[in-house]
Amino acid sequence: MAASELYSKFARVWLPDAAEVWKSAELIKDYTPGDLTLSVQLEDGTEVEYKLDPKTKKLPPLRNPNILVGENDLTSLSYLHEPAVLHNLKVRFIDSKLIYTYCGIVLVAINPYESLPIYEADIINAYSGQNMGDMDPHIFAVAEEAYKQMARDERNQSIIVSGESGAGKTVSAKYAMRYFATVSCASTETNVEERVLASSPIMEALGNAKTTRNDNSSRFGKYIEIGFDKQYGIIGANMRTYLLEKSRVVFQAHRERNYHIFYQLCASSHLPEFKPFKLGCADDFHCTNQGQSRVVEGVDDAKEMSNTRRAFSLLGICENDQMEIYQVLAALLHLSNVEVKDQSADRSSITADNAHLMMFCELMGVQCDEMAHWLCHRKLQTTTETYVKSVSKINAVNGRDALAKHIYAKLFSWIVASINNALKSAAKQHSFIGVLDIYGFETFDVNSFEQFCINYANEKLQQQFNLHVFKLEQEEYMKEEIPWTLIDFYDNQPCINLIEAKLGVLDLLDEECKMPKGSDDTWAQKLYNTLLKQNAHFDKPRLSNRAFIIHHFADKVEYQCEGFLEKNKDTVNEEQINVLKKSKFDFLLKLFEGDEKATSSTGKVASISGRLGQGQRDNKKTVGLQFRQSLHLLMGTLNATTPHYVRCIKPNDHKAPFTLDPVRAVQQLRACGVLETIRISAAGFPSRWTYQEFFNRYRVLMKQKDILSDRKQTCKNILEKLIEDQDKYQFGKNKIFFRAGQVAYLEKLRSDKLRLACVRIQKTIRCWLARKKYLNMKKSAIIIQRHVRGHQARCYVKFLRRTRAAVVIQRNVRMWANRRRYQQQRSAAITIQCFLRAYMAREQYYKLMYEQKALVIQKWVKGWLARLHYRRTITAIVLLQSCVRRMRAKKELKKLKVEARSVEHFKKLNIGMENKIMQLQHKINEQVSIGKLSRQLTGNEQFTFYLYSPPMEKNLSEERSRYQNLLSEHLHLEERHKDLKEQMDLSIVRIFILTLFNFQILNCGENHQPMLAVFFQDENQPAVDLSVLLKLQRRVKDLEQDKQSLWQQLDKREEARQEKAKVCPETPDVCISTPLRQELETENKKLKQDLNELRKSLTIENSESLPPAPGSLPYNILLEQLSSSNDELEMRKEEVLLLRSHMVRQEALKHKVIVCECIPAYDWNWMLSFISSSSRLLELQMQEQERIHDERGRKLLEEVTKLKNEKVQQQKLLAQSLDLPEDARIEAFLKLEITRLTSENLELMEHQEKQDRTIRKLKKQLKFYMKKVDDFEGNHMFLTQNSKVYTTNAPASSVQITRKEREYQGMLEYKEGDESRLLKNLVVDLKPRGVAVNFIPGLPAYILFMCLRYADNVNDEHRVSTLLNSTISSIKGVIKKRGNDFEVGSFWLANTCRLRHCMKQYSGDEVFTTHNTAKQNEHCLTNFELSEYQQVFGDLAIQIYRQLIKCMEELLQPLIVASMLERETIQGVLGSKPTGLRKRSTSFPEEDAVTVEVLLQRLSLFHTTMTQHGMDSDLIKQVVKQLFYIICAVTLNHLLLRKDMCSWSKGLQIRYNVWQLEEWLTERELADCGAKETLEPLVQAAQLLQINKKTDADARAICNMCTALTTAQIVKVLTLYTPVIEFEERVSTTFITTIKDLLKDRVESSTLMMDAKKIFSVMLPFTHSSVALETIQIPASLNLSFLTRV
Repeated sequence: MAASELYSKFARVWLPDAAEVWKSAELIKDYTPGDLTLSVQLEDGTEVEYKLDPKTKKLPPLRNPNILVGENDLTSLSYLHEPAVLHNLKVRFIDSKLIYTYCGIVLVAINPYESLPIYEADIINAYSGQNMGDMDPHIFAVAEEAYKQMARDERNQSIIVSGESGAGKTVSAKYAMRYFATVSCASTETNVEERVLASSPIMEALGNAKTTRNDNSSRFGKYIEIGFDKQYGIIGANMRTYLLEKSRVVFQAHRERNYHIFYQLCASSHLPEFKPFKLGCADDFHCTNQGQSRVVEGVDDAKEMSNTRRAFSLLGICENDQMEIYQVLAALLHLSNVEVKDQSADRSSITADNAHLMMFCELMGVQCDEMAHWLCHRKLQTTTETYVKSVSKINAVNGRDALAKHIYAKLFSWIVASINNALKSAAKQHSFIGVLDIYGFETFDVNSFEQFCINYANEKLQQQFNLHVFKLEQEEYMKEEIPWTLIDFYDNQPCINLIEAKLGVLDLLDEECKMPKGSDDTWAQKLYNTLLKQNAHFDKPRLSNRAFIIHHFADKVEYQCEGFLEKNKDTVNEEQINVLKKSKFDFLLKLFEGDEKATSSTGKVASISGRLGQGQRDNKKTVGLQFRQSLHLLMGTLNATTPHYVRCIKPNDHKAPFTLDPVRAVQQLRACGVLETIRISAAGFPSRWTYQEFFNRYRVLMKQKDILSDRKQTCKNILEKLIEDQDKYQFGKNKIFFRAGQVAYLEKLRSDKLRLACVRIQKTIRCWLARKKYLNMKKSAIIIQRHVRGHQARCYVKFLRRTRAAVVIQRNVRMWANRRRYQQQRSAAITIQCFLRAYMAREQYYKLMYEQKALVIQKWVKGWLARLHYRRTITAIVLLQSCVRRMRAKKELKKLKVEARSVEHFKKLNIGMENKIMQLQHKINEQVSIGKLSRQLTGNEQFTFYLYSPPMEKNLSEERSRYQNLLSEHLHLEERHKDLKEQMDLSIVRIFILTLFNFQILNCGENHQPMLAVFFQDENQPAVDLSVLLKLQRRVKDLEQDKQSLWQQLDKREEARQEKAKVCPETPDVCISTPLRQELETENKKLKQDLNELRKSLTIENSESLPPAPGSLPYNILLEQLSSSNDELEMRKEEVLLLRSHMVRQEALKHKVIVCECIPAYDWNWMLSFISSSSRLLELQMQEQERIHDERGRKLLEEVTKLKNEKVQQQKLLAQSLDLPEDARIEAFLKLEITRLTSENLELMEHQEKQDRTIRKLKKQLKFYMKKVDDFEGNHMFLTQNSKVYTTNAPASSVQITRKEREYQGMLEYKEGDESRLLKNLVVDLKPRGVAVNFIPGLPAYILFMCLRYADNVNDEHRVSTLLNSTISSIKGVIKKRGNDFEVGSFWLANTCRLRHCMKQYSGDEVFTTHNTAKQNEHCLTNFELSEYQQVFGDLAIQIYRQLIKCMEELLQPLIVASMLERETIQGVLGSKPTGLRKRSTSFPEEDAVTVEVLLQRLSLFHTTMTQHGMDSDLIKQVVKQLFYIICAVTLNHLLLRKDMCSWSKGLQIRYNVWQLEEWLTERELADCGAKETLEPLVQAAQLLQINKKTDADARAICNMCTALTTAQIVKVLTLYTPVIEFEERVSTTFITTIKDLLKDRVESSTLMMDAKKIFSVMLPFTHSSVALETIQIPASLNLSFLTRV
């Protein structure tokens, strides 16, 4: 392809930039060869003219298509260059929050400076067993790849973790070791994994420190070999350390700290065990306060100290050794505070009473004065003599610091050795995985000996890395059988030779160290003279003679020569060491044991030569030599293993989370070899596709005729057409190899083709829409025209009709007007004639009438005057007669009243009653006995005497008067209301008369007014008040009703008494007042009739007769008759009262008859008590009557109140309804009617309930009495039958006896001791497949239970326990041995549950025997209760269930991800993207791919097998639910860890697969088992991939929809969402932030992954069996002939 094709308009390129390193731009004009500038537009809209280099004319690098941005593997990018790598890492790190990215065989890890939930145990389980390319990049994926290759290839592995300080090397190495400890199983009983992990906090405490770049920077390199046995379980570990930064013990730069252990020790100084060390705050010691940064943010040193001590204990370092370690560290703290005083230029001293020196010597167990002396002096030894020389203060301080560094180095080495001893295993190591945590390439402003060694090590590692990458590329090409061409790559061997070769930098340094007067300056001059002109990688700074420059692979570094010799020598005053060796502190002597051995061996060699001092100096290895040797040993180890590379990147120097500094990132990418890997890949064929992937992706570029059945040939044909230069691609056996940029070119062609197709589709659709719109408009126009024309026609017709109607109307109106005018004239003429004729007739009539009326008036007036005179005369006469008669009547009435009130009159009236009472008493006495007749007669005589005796009569009269007074008030009230009633009647009569007179006055004029005045001339009160009249009428009615009720009660009592008298004829009738009462009532009725007749006579409407006038004679007569009638009525009332009192007395006497039989006849006290009791009884009756009246009044008052309220409510409702419209009024009326009917219904229901309760009560009573009657009849019948039993004999019936066949009892007899044979044949050696196919389900369980029934039947407890325990042990043994076989687990789970069900079904418990037949109930266990064994078998079933689930999970695990995620079932919807070196797709044929149908077939096999084995349906449902949960958890976990699976099309595929699973459940009637609910998280994740993700409304919809997903899972899916086609868009960070804000209040777990190992609690419900035990036969194939059916 020509440059003009790639650099066309709208092409995107990368331009260099000082701040961002690379900046994106877009061409706004096509490039033509020869142009010196490019017209580009930046992303901010600025147009720039980019100048090309006139010499090279190198064009800027092109950008990759957006679809390739954010890939997991950098090698999958079409354009492989520095800006593409940087941009891809930036998108993944900042936008997607992904810290891991593959770059070929290298894992690039960017430090997020934030805790991420991606290292939990469930993440480890998700990566375990997966291929490295199947999951998203992760340190666990690299660890799994190393572990898998170790097991597969049986070759040792190495994981090389490198990076600069603060990049996260230590954390990455720690997580890799944690992964190995988690996935492997230790072969020994001790927990080796925990001990391996426990070494990390110890090494971090002693070897890590805070620097300006990192809070937990490793200041040493370490290589940990984790040993594995043949089963690939961890058995031990070994650690090697490199180049500990000892200078940090005595010096720290600003804002840095010493090693963590010192600060942890100071923070724990308050503990009792640390009190003897006399420590304090870290600021109190010189070696911990130089950096002025004592505290690390977020780190508790005291808590870390406890973790360190716990790790020591876990590694087997005892408490005493730990305290000795802390004692040495405390001594170093005190040593740093030892102050050296300057006495002169070359003399110094330390006071003997220096507290810190004394504390140091006390802790170290040495002499204080001796140590103080040798800190300020030095021994010099020559060939002939030895002498001591004092040193200056600077040298003394340096000597003190060198001693501290030496002690710390010895302590560090001893701890490492102790850890190795603790991790060492006695078992033989089969293989190992090494984890190298080593410093990356470093360059500072001032670089010294440490940086030189570090960069030297990185040169060696980079060389090994380049060779390995080159080797892998070569293997890949050879494997695919494509032509191999040599790839030119950077070889840093010259730089390595510069450092380590003969006369190299290290060699010259060692040589200068041997010189007596060697110095840094002389060494620098040697370097300049030897290397400056001979080696191109060595250079000299222009302005310095004490520095040199080395051109490393990453960058050139300037090293300062100062301190190189001293650090390389690492010398310590020997006398100081000798002082320490004389210590009484045993632990300190252990630290220097190695030195003593080296000294002894050196002494022997020196004695031969005769020069001891010179021999020590010659044989002591320098630091550089030691480092070079250890580095060569390390490289040999790495070369003998398969390396895996992890490159850690520090994103920024400010430790800001998820912030990437492009300048710093590019520096590290260049230094760590990532860009070199990219360059090597780009030099060959970096893009690699399988034929099937290429066909699926670029099928749109093919025509139908180009597609062949052979996919490989099809791809070759199409590529030859698309790419003319055949050097740009190569065809391998399984893959197509493309050079850099070719995939981008193919993507451009594909995008152009899709864009043209989209344009064509848009054109067609727009044409269709336009035509449809045109046709709709045309159709609408025609319809509008039709309607308009019709409207116009209708308007014209209407106009014609109106014109014609107007003519007709005009004609008729004119006719009507003329007709009306004629009729008016005619009517006026007739009216005039009529009035005139009438007037004339009336004149004539009035004349005649006037003459006639005059005669009539004269006649009537004369007659009226005569009649008036006559009536007045008669009235005066009658009035006079009435007055006289009234006076006489009053006198007579008074006499009668006096007579009526006298005792003689009362006696006369009651003579008959006394006689009757005496007769009744006489009858009673005759009936009692004949012997008592004389005594009773005497009593009657005495009683008669008593009645007529004067004292008794007096008492009786007083008592009667008191009775009359009690009753007179009640009677007075009755009379009062009767009077009121009469007055009301008179008022009514008057009103009627008034109305009559008014009517007559209206008809006859004013002539009758004088008569009306005469009639009312004696009345003083005004007109009648109608309201008072109505109230009086209501009161009269109430009193009448009370009266009627009283009379009814009296009648009822009388009737009851009469009925009682009829029932008991022997009881004498003591009521003697009935005839008198009847006579009085007759007279009373007669008087009432007279009164009514009188009233009627007053109110008869007769126009001829007028009512008598007041004062007239008839009027006075009437008044006299009325008054006499009232007096007579009062007298009758008094008689009634007396009669009632007598009736009460008679009733009391009736109740006292029986009691008084034994009382003497002449007992006066008894008589008085009888009278008083009668009075009390009368009073009680009066009170009862008053209570009844009050109760009725209260009820009436309540009813009146209720009616008033209802009236008010009705009025309100009526007023409201009148204000409402008609419809609302009807509705309100309906509501009111409904309410009223409802209330009535409720009242009726309450009444009905009361009636029902009464009926039930009566029924209960009826049943009770019927039961009594039945009992009585039964007893009677029993007695009757007993009398016949002994006399009657029933005839015997003949019975025919038939012979029955033998009936089995459902038991199997076996001999004692046959249990082992039985279980061996029935459990251990049984093959489930044959039993499940040929025999009834659960046959072994039935056989075992039948044997158990026999043991129970013979009541042998030993047999029962032996059989059950042996069965449990045998089943456990089979499960342990063959538990991985699904059929075995399913078979014995079904049989164990069946045996447990049989034990319950035949236990005799009513809960389990409900559905048993009679025969089955006979087979119940009789002697033993096996509830405890039921629990044991239930636990065994649960254990088998868990083993079965585990076995099924292992069988399904390889199918789940491939079928649910990877397999593209819906063709034409999904699309694949280009992948990198780590291919996820395989080259297997299409027909061998795992689909969801394969998964369903496996599930169907499980279901069929469990059904054949007779497993309970409920248990099968639980198994299916558990399997579906595993499918959901595994699928969702892989979806969350695979960025390539988070796309819209993949969501569609997942939903389709889930639908197939649901259909499978429906087909097998398992839809109600809860399995669908377990798939809900997966369904919601698929919906989340397909739903819109742009607006706030979409965010709220997602929050409402994804209820089964956690917030972390939702955010993770949205972050990983990746478009498969260029028409999709990524999810913006703003939208993800909105989702987080909406879900921040949700209470849920913070874990990201679903727990795939979770097992739901299993329930074992009881299932009844209809199998009859007596019908079961034992097949001969089971070899159970020793069992006998019983």
